[in-house]
Amino acid sequence: MLSRLSELLWADWIWFPKGHGWADLKDGDGKVFPKPRDLWATIPIALCFLVIRQIFERTVALPLASLLGVSDKKRVRASPNPVLEAYFCSTSKHPTQSSIESLCKQTGCSVRQVQRWFRRRRNQERPSKLKKFQEASWRFTFYLLAFFAGLAVLIDKPWLYDMRTMWDDFPKMPLLPSQYWYYMIELGFYISLLVSVASDVKRKDFKEQIIHHIATIVLISFSWLVNYIRGGTLVMLVHDASDYLMESAKMFNYAGWRKTCNFIFTLFAAVFIVTRLVILPFWIIYSTCIYPLTLYPPFPGFYFFNGLMLVLQTLHIFWAVLILRMVVKFLPGNDIVEDERSDKEETESEEEGDDREQREKSKNGHVQNGHTPLNNNHNKTD
Repeated sequence: MLSRLSELLWADWIWFPKGHGWADLKDGDGKVFPKPRDLWATIPIALCFLVIRQIFERTVALPLASLLGVSDKKRVRASPNPVLEAYFCSTSKHPTQSSIESLCKQTGCSVRQVQRWFRRRRNQERPSKLKKFQEASWRFTFYLLAFFAGLAVLIDKPWLYDMRTMWDDFPKMPLLPSQYWYYMIELGFYISLLVSVASDVKRKDFKEQIIHHIATIVLISFSWLVNYIRGGTLVMLVHDASDYLMESAKMFNYAGWRKTCNFIFTLFAAVFIVTRLVILPFWIIYSTCIYPLTLYPPFPGFYFFNGLMLVLQTLHIFWAVLILRMVVKFLPGNDIVEDERSDKEETESEEEGDDREQREKSKNGHVQNGHTPLNNNHNKTD
């Protein structure tokens, strides 16, 4: 039964156009072709990335953060309170007005004290600015090196300039050593991102990031198996072209370098739109989805590969909307760019402002019957 299932799974007609198959990828005459077992090499590479990242963040990112003036504000911790802690962990981090009133009765605290406790407790769980800087600097370093390594791999290849040539002699295109290492390192890095995503800073597009990482890993692996390597290297190069700019903009954002951050972010937005919304769909996806139909009849592997490409393109459109929203926000007032995907920390100054407002209301007779009016901030964006 298993042998029959395996035979069906690896059938030539699923993975290749008619007239081609796995026999085309057998080494011979000095030519080497990609093999499924090669992908196992990405596991130790991913583990190495996880170790190198820890070393990098401690030995490079931390001193760099200090040099750029990145520092964390001292956070006031919420005082121990079993009742509020139980509600925070099991019910909601943002209690409603009625819930606050109930918690006041249970704890003997005032409305303001309960609100302050939840604000401080939420801040305790938010990642520090220094942690964000460390993560951004690690990704910046990889994406920058990967982009220029990709350029070095592809600069003399004809399919970088005429993407239709990526199908010349398909699938009998020999594997180059530079392509092997480019693929293994990129795939290993994305696997490490997927492994570390649970401990990394969680943003509002957390689910989209997971989908992106999985789709990227499957896409790179599939393109390796069926020797779509020429197209795969182009896709990886396009992705790396803008990612290092975004990460560097984040780094300067955390450092408070307003003008530098805005300039780099504007450059990133332009590169992102050109590469992800123009080059990728109208050049690369066209060359993988439309042009091959003039050479081969469609087959299951064709639909699978291009389906994943369309998933990535959909995510790019989603992120382009966020990017344009940020551009619109900072251009008129020349304010610093805020990552739409990040939670903002609720500061003690907000608490003090709330207290002053409350005292003013008290003086003006807005406190009636000895009860403090609620000023619940549970709908505030953190």
